Amino acid sequence: MSSAARVLCLSLLLLLAVCPAATAAERWSLAPSGGGRPSFYGEGPAGTVLEDAVSVTNRSGTPVTVRLRGAGVTFKDGTVRVPARTRADVPFTVTVPTADRAVEIVARDTDGDERRVRVQLRVTVPELSALTVERVRVSGDRIAYELVNRGTTPIAPRLAVRADGVFGRVLDRAPRDLPVELPPGSRTKLDEPWPDRPALDAVDVRLTVTAAGGVRDTAEASARFVPWGAVTGVAGCAGAALGAWLVVRHRRRRRPYDGEVAEVERPDRQAELTGAGA
Repeated sequence: MSSAARVLCLSLLLLLAVCPAATAAERWSLAPSGGGRPSFYGEGPAGTVLEDAVSVTNRSGTPVTVRLRGAGVTFKDGTVRVPARTRADVPFTVTVPTADRAVEIVARDTDGDERRVRVQLRVTVPELSALTVERVRVSGDRIAYELVNRGTTPIAPRLAVRADGVFGRVLDRAPRDLPVELPPGSRTKLDEPWPDRPALDAVDVRLTVTAAGGVRDTAEASARFVPWGAVTGVAGCAGAALGAWLVVRHRRRRRPYDGEVAEVERPDRQAELTGAGA
């Protein structure tokens, strides 16, 4: 046999050995229904139930039975028998979780061969702008407070400050932008300087915070300002005056009587002896 003939025979033998294996490996496939999609993609608010279908295509000349499974995936038919040279579309549902997640749909035939297709799930959150002002307190010459973003969008807040005392308004600051941006769900501690606060007064402080989208919230706190240094000095003077008065009063009570004292004749205790007349 010539060398060319031997090469041809070897090539035919290799082709016959490889082709059945390739045919067996490609005899059926798994893919999203409709074609053109390498994988599934779905999005929606958490808890949303999405519907789709997966295709099992049998390219072989014999029927194929496959069993379908997937974490969080519910199939209309979990076991499917696909006739030769036929495609079966299997509907399924999947629920959007509370966070982005990827799962797989797995199909396994009776020979143990498996095919997989990816399902990517994305959670969409409705836009909600909400903010609260909390824990307002006056400490020294500063007004401390906290801002909490309770929505789902970033917030750039604006602050207005007002304080009313016993004799009228003592602080009135127009709304202005704060140099912060609050991410969703964040809590931020801030303070407002008040260097010219009153020395003696009882005030009610009111903070108003606004932002785009109609966001608005207010919070209040009360404070009492007392000049303790002056109060201490006055109290000291009053205490000294009271002490001096008590000392004088005590001394007057112990001073002897200045008027004349009458001398009182005391009877002689020794009895006088009298004799009898001779």
